[in-house]
Amino acid sequence: DEDGVNRIHASDRNTIKTLIVSLMLKSPEAIQRQFSDAVSIIGKCDFPENWPSLIPEMVEKFNTGDFHVINGVLRTAHSLFKRYRYEFKSQKLWEEIKHVLENFAKPLTDLFVATIDLTTKHADNPQALRVIYGSLVLICKVFYSLNYQDLPEFFEDNMPIWMPNLLNLLQVKVPCLETNDDDETPGVMEQLRTEICECAALYALKYEEEFAPHAPAFVTCVWTVLLATGPQAKYDALVSNALTFLAKIAEKNNYKSLFEDPATLSSICEKVVIPNMEFRESDMELFEDNPEEYVRRDIEGSDVDTRRRAACDLVRTLAQHYEDKMMNIFGQYVQLMLAKYGEMGAAAWRGKDAAMYLVTSLASRGSTQAAGVTRASPLVDLAQFAQTHVLPEL
Repeated sequence: DEDGVNRIHASDRNTIKTLIVSLMLKSPEAIQRQFSDAVSIIGKCDFPENWPSLIPEMVEKFNTGDFHVINGVLRTAHSLFKRYRYEFKSQKLWEEIKHVLENFAKPLTDLFVATIDLTTKHADNPQALRVIYGSLVLICKVFYSLNYQDLPEFFEDNMPIWMPNLLNLLQVKVPCLETNDDDETPGVMEQLRTEICECAALYALKYEEEFAPHAPAFVTCVWTVLLATGPQAKYDALVSNALTFLAKIAEKNNYKSLFEDPATLSSICEKVVIPNMEFRESDMELFEDNPEEYVRRDIEGSDVDTRRRAACDLVRTLAQHYEDKMMNIFGQYVQLMLAKYGEMGAAAWRGKDAAMYLVTSLASRGSTQAAGVTRASPLVDLAQFAQTHVLPEL
């Protein structure tokens, strides 16, 4: 219990811990998920001190070759380890992570490589591929959790295994697993690319020096993914994570050469930023069905994982590091969108809406939740812009 009192007898607790993993792995997937959550809850109290056998028991199941079992173990590992992403650093947490890494990092890496090999062996079997790529999604989730607090020595030493393989998975095409345009939920390939972008963003932000040799290839690949991804809502998490990765890369001085070319900045604006800032049909549906919720999300920043917010964050980051070039290049696109609105009126309102977002993103140099923007770029005359382009609409 939360008060620290154990209300289940020790013998009963041991019986549950002895049986729960094997019972979970024999259960249907829907029941597996509930067992995984139960293991995670028990683990918060007993793992690893009073449940040292848990990780060895889970790792042992990797050798079964049964992906129903393997995916059950991976779901449990994800449920158990994901709190490493948000828990405060402490000696107890470090000791637990050390225990996990010593017993789980190498088996996870071996499973990662073996699972990738299976994608080739089962290339003509769509059903098997769906399960195998689903395993890779779970492996990436566990990898992210184990790397979040600090860069473990094992994963640093094995970056030549992980990074090239993650890069290849990010760009691999599996036609039989790609979703149709009409599908509303992300398929397994979209989920995999989303997780890989998140892992890459973590390394770009926290482990800049170690990730540097791999950064240019990831930037090129993520850029290609963004250009090939449509506006459908099922791609939102992927696009948001991809834009976040580019923003994290742009923050670092080591990667300045990747963004200094005016042609690159122009391409980013035209092909990535503006398309993902524009008001979409799904945004319109939310605005029409629940305008208060739409405004609340926008004001409070609870749209943090949306395409538009990620595009705004990328613009702010680039504007801080390449201010003069950004104002010149992006300003031209703003003028074009405003001019088009001036010619066509309401028919081009989406362009003006995107232009206003672009201007506020370019201008912002600092903000807080309570006060909003606290520092603005001297190169943007916000008062004049508001007088000319905002107030007439009110």
